[in-house]
Amino acid sequence: MQKWCFVLAAFFMMTSCLTNKKVIKEQKDLFDKENLIPWSIVGFDIKERNPKERLEMLSRLGYTDYGYGHRTRHIPTMEKEWRLAKEKGVTVHNVWLYINLDKDQPDSLRAQNEVVFENIKKVGLQTQIWVGLDPKCFENKTDKEAFSKALNMIAYLAERAKKSNCKIALYNHGGWYGKTENQLRIIKALPDYTIGVVYNFHHAHDDLHLYSETIKNLLTYLWCVNLNGMKKDGPKIITIGQGDLEREMIQQLLDMGYTGPWGVLGHIKGGDPEIILEANYRGLQKLFLE
Repeated sequence: MQKWCFVLAAFFMMTSCLTNKKVIKEQKDLFDKENLIPWSIVGFDIKERNPKERLEMLSRLGYTDYGYGHRTRHIPTMEKEWRLAKEKGVTVHNVWLYINLDKDQPDSLRAQNEVVFENIKKVGLQTQIWVGLDPKCFENKTDKEAFSKALNMIAYLAERAKKSNCKIALYNHGGWYGKTENQLRIIKALPDYTIGVVYNFHHAHDDLHLYSETIKNLLTYLWCVNLNGMKKDGPKIITIGQGDLEREMIQQLLDMGYTGPWGVLGHIKGGDPEIILEANYRGLQKLFLE
């Protein structure tokens, strides 16, 4: 009897060990660089890398995808960078479009935003367009006014994107438009388009008390989650692994079945994205694989 007890105990220990190894492998795959999207590496680069230098940086770090989050000063090299990325086999996973509803109108975007669509067409880039709407444009607006303005613009952008075989995703960047319930209202009001959501930890501090409910409601539409170290009272940007909330926040997403992709920030004003990306990557690995 004792012999059989020993055999069974050994069997269960071995099974548990194999299960744990499988879980670790699965998590490693989820947080492998092929499932991570470097983000905010263009507009917040203290070294002001040119397209060639930026792509060389990504190669050194082992990434084959990235998000293009530019500023106006990068417009002259935008087309060149996208073409060079294509030549080097690097995927421009998404491009940034920041709309000011007081200055951008459907059928009449400012030149700095119109050029994004022009370059997408020139290069033949098929990508996601991450759309942020300036929060200040919703101040002193009624909910009805805010919804109408946002809906008209998103419908216009979704149609423009569709014509270039691209899709748009709503980016929580604060204000009325950054609220989950309002993003979902917009998406559901436009059933003829495939529209996703990009959820940013670093823009979620004001609604952390609603986090579990938020990601549950967004899950069907989540196209990317941009990670960040998180503390209830900030600061806004922290290296992954140096906060006290991000591990549980990520685990909740895993438990709900979200498998990525995950955005990794290279975003600190006055910082070097190469150093920041690697610190965030190491922090993520430490949280889940050590």
